[in-house]
Amino acid sequence: MAKQLKVAGEVDSWCTRCRLILNHRIVSMKSGKAHQVECLTCRATHLWRGNVPGERPGAGAGASERPRATASGGTARTPRVSAAVRHEQTWEHALNGRGVHEFKAYSVGASFQEGDYVRHKKFGDGVVTRVIDGHKVEVLFRDEARTLAQSMN
Repeated sequence: MAKQLKVAGEVDSWCTRCRLILNHRIVSMKSGKAHQVECLTCRATHLWRGNVPGERPGAGAGASERPRATASGGTARTPRVSAAVRHEQTWEHALNGRGVHEFKAYSVGASFQEGDYVRHKKFGDGVVTRVIDGHKVEVLFRDEARTLAQSMN
């Protein structure tokens, strides 16, 4: 028997920030279905999505019966989602086991070398993957690699 959905109840949903099917709290309902949800992992609020983007819903499958997508494998995903998961795994591997003291605070005036660990106020923790030139570096962050300025005194 399917569990009755209600506001403040929990439901599985695709999280647009985490990019996984995760447990969410129902914020609002529409026509007896979850409408807006809050991810219990990252606290992002978004519309309820019962499927991985690009995946067709199973015939007659309820939200609790849908397969879960996990970072280690699982259900079929679109190539874009797979690339995002691979990117995040690369980032996690690069930063695995690093202590807080190993990160340099990012500023445009600082100078970085390949392999330096950077803490950016907006993008979070990252690792310098290459020095483009004397004033630019590429840094791998959790969501994507970014080109940042350096040595701009």
